[in-house]
Amino acid sequence: MELLSPAGSIEKLKYAWLYGADAAYIGLQGFSLRAKADNFANQQAEAQKEADFIRSIKGDKKLYCALNIYFHNQDLARLEENLDNFAAYPFDAFIISDIGLLPLLKRRFPNTELHLSTQANATNGEAVKLYGDMGFSRVILGREVSLSEIETMKKAAPHIELEAFVHGAMCLAYSGRCFLSSWMTGRSGNDGSCAHSCRWDYRVLEEEQRPGEYYPVIENEGFTTIMSSKDICMIDHLKELRDAGVDSVKIEGRMKSIYYAAVVTRAYRKALDRLEGAEVPDFDGYREELNKVSHREFSTGFYFGKEDVEKSTEISYEREYTFMGSLGEEVEPGVFALDIKNKIRKDDVLEFIGPDELYLEDRDWTIYDVFGEVPEEADHGKIYTMRPGIKASEGYIIRKKK
Repeated sequence: MELLSPAGSIEKLKYAWLYGADAAYIGLQGFSLRAKADNFANQQAEAQKEADFIRSIKGDKKLYCALNIYFHNQDLARLEENLDNFAAYPFDAFIISDIGLLPLLKRRFPNTELHLSTQANATNGEAVKLYGDMGFSRVILGREVSLSEIETMKKAAPHIELEAFVHGAMCLAYSGRCFLSSWMTGRSGNDGSCAHSCRWDYRVLEEEQRPGEYYPVIENEGFTTIMSSKDICMIDHLKELRDAGVDSVKIEGRMKSIYYAAVVTRAYRKALDRLEGAEVPDFDGYREELNKVSHREFSTGFYFGKEDVEKSTEISYEREYTFMGSLGEEVEPGVFALDIKNKIRKDDVLEFIGPDELYLEDRDWTIYDVFGEVPEEADHGKIYTMRPGIKASEGYIIRKKK
């Protein structure tokens, strides 16, 4: 199976591929359901610059472009104006939910595959066959389908690739068709600007016609996560997905950090390699790393039934580690450019992780400022270099236990 990882920016794309993804999916500014992600440019000069860099690191990896908002007439007009800029990127497929885009994309990009977005809610075999007849080579399944339903869908249309989410956030609504964020903040999840209101902590829930009668909740420090769904985690069930007919397993999270993208991608890479018979030393350690990135309670979604996923999580985010930064280019032997994300203090005990390095604890690192001096602390937004006290490489990620 293909491992497909999120990339909300050029930086995240680099780390997704570096840490084991076969393919990555990105959005373009103004046309993606993750409007708050950095996304990729649609201006010609910027697009060409980004595209050139992507080609330099792409190799045999795949790159998919999400054009998955619901298009109004003015959106279609903007899309047509930007098609030449899109052509700069080495896209292997477009991910769309609006069927109105089909003629436009087929005409302009006749050799680029079309993947049906999960927002289209394909949940049965007849729908998969119909979309295949329209020209889609892949259907990204609605999160609401079970393993047995996937098996039936694959038998109905064996020539159509099926993609399924295996890790990350799930929606309170049916695959994102929700107005809660729009009601509460004026930011609609259906045009890419969801405020994730369902993830917030709430104090009480009382219905007007039943004054004094409160919805039963389990409170956490005085608040409840009654509307927050559990995260999905299928790392222990990849064989079942493969046997059901899934061709690509997808990690959610274009708005999350490179730390999240790297750690989660790496764990699923190891799991898929192991599924194919490869020896994976420390696999349990890589699997356990999933608990070291920010997440809510894990579930298996709808794959084995509805009972678990239809209950809200009883806790908010779990955060065991803080993402401190990453190592860039090696500027001299053993010294690397430092991309710092959170303040690092002189006495911090840091951990370094790599694509094939579970983690290394380091107490003997040294950071240098632009004058070659060793500061007491290093802040985000400033320029530094770093000499790790352990053997490290460009692309290693730095974290600290909270």
